[in-house]
Amino acid sequence: MDVVDDYTGHVEPGGDAARRTLEALTITKLSVGPMDNNTYLLVCRAQNEALLIDAAADPDRISDLVGHGPDRPALRTIVTTHQHGDHWQALGAVAGANGANTAAHPDDAGPLPVPPDFLVEQGDTLSVGDCTLEVIHLRGHTPGSIALLYRDPSGPPHLFTGDSLFPGGPGGTTNPKDFTSLMDDLEERVFGTLPDDTWFYPGHGDDSTLGAERPKIPEWRERGW
Repeated sequence: MDVVDDYTGHVEPGGDAARRTLEALTITKLSVGPMDNNTYLLVCRAQNEALLIDAAADPDRISDLVGHGPDRPALRTIVTTHQHGDHWQALGAVAGANGANTAAHPDDAGPLPVPPDFLVEQGDTLSVGDCTLEVIHLRGHTPGSIALLYRDPSGPPHLFTGDSLFPGGPGGTTNPKDFTSLMDDLEERVFGTLPDDTWFYPGHGDDSTLGAERPKIPEWRERGW
């Protein structure tokens, strides 16, 4: 597995992983599977412990991302952002190979191939070594969709949004009620509390910042998707 350190937020399907190095945490992004799913490996630099967000597909490539040598990080936790099948095809294999615990929101736990070891809800936290991630429940794309927030003490926040927020709009919903719910949660729990320089990492495709997307919120509301 080749990993590039010139992080732009873009990775190619089947291509190299890209790593961003923060003071306390590294974030490595990899595209897996036929739907260009993003999986994110977060590693605490002090403790060499890891958390994986969305073991979506290609368990062998994810294992290569974690590494095979004696200095590889200990993968402690795998978080599934929501119940859709393209986000958990490799969950059982990767969790089993690494002895990792799994976590998800209770409203999306039922369809997962392995029962979550931890159920997480709005306001809960998860640890990656010495680092802390906050759970944000974003209702609409699915009932139990979650985002994970890392507040970097030395820089802007980093937000992993699953399929709830992309560059260009919210994730897909199936009816007006769910769309309104997702937009309300995004405005209240994300855009209403986090600064413009918050960098967010979606479940597919490229990254963006909240500042780049904030002016488009009225347009999203008007178009209804």
